[in-house]
Amino acid sequence: MFERLTERLHRSFRNLIGQGSLTAENMYGMLNEVREALIEADVALPVVQEFVDAIRAEAIGMEIAKHLSSGQEVLKMVNDKLVSLLGEQVEPLRLQVNSLTVVLMSGLQGSGKTTSVSKLSKWLKERQNKKVLVASADIYRPAAIDQLKTLAAEVGVDFFPSDPAQQPVNIAKAALSEAKKAHYDVLIIDTAGRLHIDEAMMGEIKQIHAAIEPHETLFVVDGMTGQDAAKTAKAFGEAIPLTGVVVTKLDGDARGGAILSVKHITQKPIKFIGTGEKADALEPFYPDRMASRILGMGDMLSLIEELERKVDKEEADKLAKKVAKGTFDLDDFRAQLLQMQNMGGIMGLMDKLPGMSALPQEVKSKANDKSLIQMIVIINSMTKKERRRPQIINGSRKRRIAMGSGTQIQDINKVIKQFDQMLKMMEKMTKKGGMAKMMKAFQGRMPNKGDLPPGDFF
Repeated sequence: MFERLTERLHRSFRNLIGQGSLTAENMYGMLNEVREALIEADVALPVVQEFVDAIRAEAIGMEIAKHLSSGQEVLKMVNDKLVSLLGEQVEPLRLQVNSLTVVLMSGLQGSGKTTSVSKLSKWLKERQNKKVLVASADIYRPAAIDQLKTLAAEVGVDFFPSDPAQQPVNIAKAALSEAKKAHYDVLIIDTAGRLHIDEAMMGEIKQIHAAIEPHETLFVVDGMTGQDAAKTAKAFGEAIPLTGVVVTKLDGDARGGAILSVKHITQKPIKFIGTGEKADALEPFYPDRMASRILGMGDMLSLIEELERKVDKEEADKLAKKVAKGTFDLDDFRAQLLQMQNMGGIMGLMDKLPGMSALPQEVKSKANDKSLIQMIVIINSMTKKERRRPQIINGSRKRRIAMGSGTQIQDINKVIKQFDQMLKMMEKMTKKGGMAKMMKAFQGRMPNKGDLPPGDFF
């Protein structure tokens, strides 16, 4: 996420190393780099200009604190401005207490609106313990209603049946009536999108909004559309009273423009971000954590929360005992790889670790999720005996495994080597107190809000 933007920003900060104070002269080149980095990321031009002007006004003439370098001083300043640009505070959903909460989803076709409905319903069910009903008022896109019905079944929430022959506003009214009658906690209405903004679409969503009076009206925007996303969000905001934004597809080659522009232009908070195709790839939006990711400083708080939520504590204890007894095998290694895949893969984890932006591109290109999947396929191609006792895997066995997994012998060697390395690492962790102790150590090193993360980034 935001790799190019992060790299460009860090290059601009490095130009200030060794400067005793920030002057118009030494800031000129750095601010130009920042401006170009934001424009390349497809941030809306008014946002770019205001952002750069704010840094210039605060920075010039500032003395550098003794414990910081000039690059670190500017990094902290840019971090603060990014947090301000992204929204300052976390803005949670306005869930009603002891009564129905109605959520209306809006956006263009292809923005990920329907999948966001299912992801949000899963999040509400599992993380907020809510009884959720979803309904589709999209009578135009072929199979849109069936798509939401299928997704609702996959995440285990109830679906209100509708038909393309019905009027969208009538579907919304009927769903609202059912949600009240059956005592649901949350009703989410999916609306029709179009390939572009038109009067008919805006008129229809105005009607639905007036009929159901939602507590939350969320605009779903594709994070890869840059400045166009901000323009579209503004048009929707002028048509209906938006209460928040969901930015999707931030796991792709997102340049970052949408997420840096949409809050400023709509003056509405970003409430969620979509970070993948899986049903649980929806995260509440934290402005300070996102600023930290953009600046390459990682997001350890989110990583710790994800580990606590997704790592099975009993399984982790069993694993520690197996390591201590010397019975940790390739089946256990595969289980760990699958766990990593479930948490967003290698890149998803690296994105949250501090200092990853400083890694050479060659290293980053090798640490990809294709290699993770390949390792799982290779282990699956082994016999039970080979997985239990990797030391018996000789040359002829490697040739058979390579043929069965569609890989090369050197790939088999890499898996065995990485298994050995992981085993040694886990043995050290077990001796020092295990995963729980390591997580406490991480939390002890977390900075207070607004502080720089530990370590020297320049």
